[in-house]
Amino acid sequence: MNKIRRSGEGSNMLILSTVGRKSGEPRQTPVRWFPGGEGSWLIVASANGAAGNPAWYFNLAAQPEVTIEVQGRTVQVIATQLAGAEREAAWARITAASPQFAGYERKTDREMPVLRLTPREPGAA
Repeated sequence: MNKIRRSGEGSNMLILSTVGRKSGEPRQTPVRWFPGGEGSWLIVASANGAAGNPAWYFNLAAQPEVTIEVQGRTVQVIATQLAGAEREAAWARITAASPQFAGYERKTDREMPVLRLTPREPGAA
């Protein structure tokens, strides 16, 4: 298994732990996060503007109950893809905080999926 550098306290990176939808093997991916409100985190399946979504996105679609490591703790979460006005509002906040995400979207024809990670245990965030 590859070693992944863990994010430090206060970092805006998290480690997303999924299970490969084809392999069944555990996968860990560092992902940039943004505040999602009400104790949740937002992540974007940007793949830096590649033509297709990253593998972790498909792993989440197959099994949305996953674990993240964020700000020095491990949290069990459920991933939900945002749509419509909710996605647009989140996207506006994300691109205001990190304009490179708007650049990623300009590089591709696909809409960047925005996902909310919500703790499975109330108050765990």
